[in-house]
Amino acid sequence: MAESFVFDIADSLLGKLASYAYDEVSRAYGVFDDLKEIKNTLSIVRGLILDAEYKKDKKHGLREWMRQIQNICSDAEDVFDGFEFQHKRKEVVAASNSTQMKVRHFFSSSNPIVFRPRMAHQIKDIRDRLNKVAADGNNFGLGKIDVGPELVLQRRELTHSHVDPLSVIGRENDKEEIIKVLMQPHPHGDGDGDKSLCVIPIVGIGGLGKTTLAKLVYNDKRMDDLFQLKMWTCVSDDFDISQIIIKIINSVSASTFTPVSAPPSLAPGHQKNINNFDIEQLQSCLRPKLVGQKFLLVLDDIWNDDRAKWIELIDLIKVGAAGSKIIVTTRSNSVASMMGTIPSYVLEGLSLGDCLSLFVKWAFKEGEVIKYPDQVEIGKEIVKKCAGVPLAVRTLGSSLFSKYDLKKWLFVRDSEIWNLEQKKDDILPALKLSYDQMPSCLRQCFAYFSLYPKDYTFSCDDITRLWIALGLVQSQNGNEKLKDIAREYLDELNSRSFLQYYDNINIPDYFKVHDLIHDLAVYVAKEECVTVDSHTRNVPEHARHLSIVEKISADNALFPKSRSLRTILFPIEGVGLDMGTLLDTWISRYKYLRYLDLRYSSFNTLPKSIAKLEHLRVLNLTHNLNIRRLPHSICKLHNLQVLKLTGCTELETLPQGLGLLISLRELYITTKQSVMSLTEFANLNHLQDLTFHNCDNMKFLFNKAQQLSSLEILSVSSCGSLESLPLFIFPQLQTLIISDCQMINLSLYNESPIQSLTMKQLYIGNLTGLLTFPGWIEGVVDTLETLQIYELPNLKTLPECLTRMTRLKRLQMFDCPQLLSLPSDLHRLTALENLVIYDCSKLFQKYQPQLGQSQTYSEHLYIGELRGLLTFPGWIEGIVDTLETLQIYELPNLKTLPKCLTRMAHLKRLQIVECPQLFEFSKSNASPHYP
Repeated sequence: MAESFVFDIADSLLGKLASYAYDEVSRAYGVFDDLKEIKNTLSIVRGLILDAEYKKDKKHGLREWMRQIQNICSDAEDVFDGFEFQHKRKEVVAASNSTQMKVRHFFSSSNPIVFRPRMAHQIKDIRDRLNKVAADGNNFGLGKIDVGPELVLQRRELTHSHVDPLSVIGRENDKEEIIKVLMQPHPHGDGDGDKSLCVIPIVGIGGLGKTTLAKLVYNDKRMDDLFQLKMWTCVSDDFDISQIIIKIINSVSASTFTPVSAPPSLAPGHQKNINNFDIEQLQSCLRPKLVGQKFLLVLDDIWNDDRAKWIELIDLIKVGAAGSKIIVTTRSNSVASMMGTIPSYVLEGLSLGDCLSLFVKWAFKEGEVIKYPDQVEIGKEIVKKCAGVPLAVRTLGSSLFSKYDLKKWLFVRDSEIWNLEQKKDDILPALKLSYDQMPSCLRQCFAYFSLYPKDYTFSCDDITRLWIALGLVQSQNGNEKLKDIAREYLDELNSRSFLQYYDNINIPDYFKVHDLIHDLAVYVAKEECVTVDSHTRNVPEHARHLSIVEKISADNALFPKSRSLRTILFPIEGVGLDMGTLLDTWISRYKYLRYLDLRYSSFNTLPKSIAKLEHLRVLNLTHNLNIRRLPHSICKLHNLQVLKLTGCTELETLPQGLGLLISLRELYITTKQSVMSLTEFANLNHLQDLTFHNCDNMKFLFNKAQQLSSLEILSVSSCGSLESLPLFIFPQLQTLIISDCQMINLSLYNESPIQSLTMKQLYIGNLTGLLTFPGWIEGVVDTLETLQIYELPNLKTLPECLTRMTRLKRLQMFDCPQLLSLPSDLHRLTALENLVIYDCSKLFQKYQPQLGQSQTYSEHLYIGELRGLLTFPGWIEGIVDTLETLQIYELPNLKTLPKCLTRMAHLKRLQIVECPQLFEFSKSNASPHYP
């Protein structure tokens, strides 16, 4: 295991001990002082871990000492979670009117008379073990290192501006694209003040060649003619204004150009005391060097996203002449967005051919490649695992330099990159720097990507549920929604180039991770997270998270005897558990499971013993086609937050006592049951997300008119018998999804507008009987942000109130062939950012507003599958100044792009797919800045 992961585990536990939930429960059970003592000791041990990381290779026993800390933290979490579970069980019993339940509770091990002494003993054991490792740490001679969660375990070497162009392969086009921007006037500049200072970000994952590309541009002879002054500054880990200014001054002094007006004290020979200057002295040195000069400044390897510091630096250097430019390189999209004045240049991987050329250059001596055709063939397979990243190519190529034994080449081909020896400048250290730069909460979450195979399509919801179930996401004040915090984690990982979101017209729901990023996740998690396939012969005893990606035998010897397992999941479609006996064994052995994902399984019954999993947060039985009933004992899982039964088409009924699942937040149902009991659901006070799918017998959603006041998301799909949907039951509903419910009458029980609706997202689709919108849509005029309609073959008109939806951001229409027109006053939708029109064949035939009509409503426009569209409508002129994305596809008769395209200064993405008649298409208008 990477030892920094142990630090993250300790750091995570410290966060939980400080959380609102733990504070509340510890006070209720009289163990607040004990937790406080544990927290103080753990804080000391956390600091010792960092010193141990630096000394682990020199002192025998430190790795085992760190493993002990991990075990203690894991056990402590189980003990404290036991308190939480007991607290919830007490709530359930107190709220129950059942004398039988209260009597059972009194005579059970949960009786406080029995429970408190047992838990007190467990807490004392945790405290004693923690005190011992703290003392052992002192005996090892470890010192406490005080750092924040943004710990950095390694630092990148500073870069320089020199590069041999002949050694670089495959970046000529990228260089020309950057130079083209440098040679153009600032697209938004007016030649005055900071507007004349164009900042061009180059962004991409570590090892992709951002610095190399910047060097190629910097050293191109055209730059010497274009700029009077060139400066190269490597910023790297910190964004210290004083140090950056010193580096810029030194870079100017090293330049061949010396300003005539510069005083003698600023000449190169007078720089020896500059490191002792304060910020006022530094800016007095810097500004005269730049004033009136047209300069090119490269700021290489930026990590810090503190906008205040960036503005402070810009204010100091914006004295240059009009046309001055700055190139910044960064791995972070958020940094690039914050610093850039034009869209980021997102650096892509090299082609397979360029990768092979680079590999040959590093693996063979000059002129020797022709002697080893077999090695070259193996090399072609080796470079595929590099996924276009030149540093990975160099790493693997150099590892084989002058080694022509085929066995060594086959070993590299068949080994994962993290198993190969790595020098400090190789790919994994370069990528791990990005990992080390992340906050502790992100580092721990990131490691769980290793549970999924390469090229896996991640669901944002699935991975965030896993993080939440494992306690990696904490709300410090008790008010923030955990799923919102987890989604922020994903956004942060995306901003650091760790994710590859799909280009989705909605909020991204799926993403992938680069193969090398996956390698890094496996490297940092190691024995903590294990994937099981047909080649697995044993699972390490210390494993805590298992992912089963291929069909397995019923051999129990494969799985660890350790009771510390927290996660079992089956992420691959068609790979599930078909042995109920093995599941029963798992339940008995792994009582501390938090996450049990048994999707695509085929066992007939869920064991009654499921109630033993008191710590379980997520139970996923999706697409189990054989299960008919759930045991009533499942309702004893008072910690359960997510229950997924979608696709369980043989499930006859839901278990009685569903209302006892007091922590349930998400419930997904497929059942043959015809009526839901609202009494059961009404007790689910934390239920926020409710989905009914393929409930073919369900005619009425609930049998009573009682409200579900906590529900925020309701999805009803493929429920062929459903007749009505009384919305007044859901006063806090934010998102409503209705799809493929052919018998439904959306106006039934909703005849008049419901003024109290607070809905923000509405999705309606695949309803053949829908001719017009129901009247209750008037009730969402002031709140609706997303309206998506799709597969409505008989819908002819949009609601009249549409243009009064002043908060509407996304209007999306798919496959509505009878839809005749858009409102003529669509420009009133001033908040609209995303407009999608796809396969609405009659729409553009009628909707052709006059050229030049003033509209400024859309940042993203998608138009597709409109056979009648010959030219763009005139209203596109109205979005020239706002459009960022234009995607057109399947327009078989479109012949010209809009003339105003080249005036779309904010356009970042232009995608043209299957437009065979399009003639007027050139690079200048297809690519406003970058490909």
